[in-house]
Amino acid sequence: MELNLKKPIVFFDLETTGVQVAKDRIVEISIFKVHPNGNKESKTWLVNPTVPIPPETSAIHGITDEKVADKPTFKELAHEIKKMMEGCDLGGYNSNRFDIPLLAEEFLRADVDFDMKKHKAVDVQNIFHKMEQRTLSAAYRFYCNKDLENAHSAEADTLATYEILTAQLDKYEDLVNDIDFLADFSTRGNTSADMAGFIIFNDKGEECFSFGKYKGRTVVDVLSENPGYFSWIQQADFPLYTKKVLTEIKLRGFNS
Repeated sequence: MELNLKKPIVFFDLETTGVQVAKDRIVEISIFKVHPNGNKESKTWLVNPTVPIPPETSAIHGITDEKVADKPTFKELAHEIKKMMEGCDLGGYNSNRFDIPLLAEEFLRADVDFDMKKHKAVDVQNIFHKMEQRTLSAAYRFYCNKDLENAHSAEADTLATYEILTAQLDKYEDLVNDIDFLADFSTRGNTSADMAGFIIFNDKGEECFSFGKYKGRTVVDVLSENPGYFSWIQQADFPLYTKKVLTEIKLRGFNS
């Protein structure tokens, strides 16, 4: 089944130096773009992360310091990548929890604005886990009846993710071929305002802290009561996107 699209969707996958959103860097990014008329385009970049790639990470995806030494940095690629994603929804495998937050960090480090409110996000892993509870390779075998060759290659994982989603639509009658529905369905009840889960929405739709001494308190109340908490978060080791969202909430308070 082909996707029923109102606007293009970009499936993407990252290979990285590690799994810490706030610290690690992209070493490979692959994009597979599907247009509403059915046209498709793809592009893959190796990326110089400007920091050493741990040997244990290279052992997983096969990308070493030597392999990316002469490749462009993410900052050099950022505008080209953003241009390919502009006006598109996003699709990935475990993308809501990892790929999208880490990509947002890289964009912000490159001084390129990234606003998730402009994109719907379909996480194919979340659909899979709701339906079957397995991994990417198992999902590919289950839905597409094929073995995933070159797993942990960004390009192979990206194409597999797209194929899995189209197969899921064929298999499950209760899945609606609509990106808005799939984005809502694949959030798994995710109520975070900042993608990383440090700021979440309560039942009233208010942003609240999900950690520390102010856990469960609204951001607006905390910043009013303790203005220094904003400065502490800005200086601490939180994701850049979390700091961006916190700043937007603070500025919204000034403008209200």
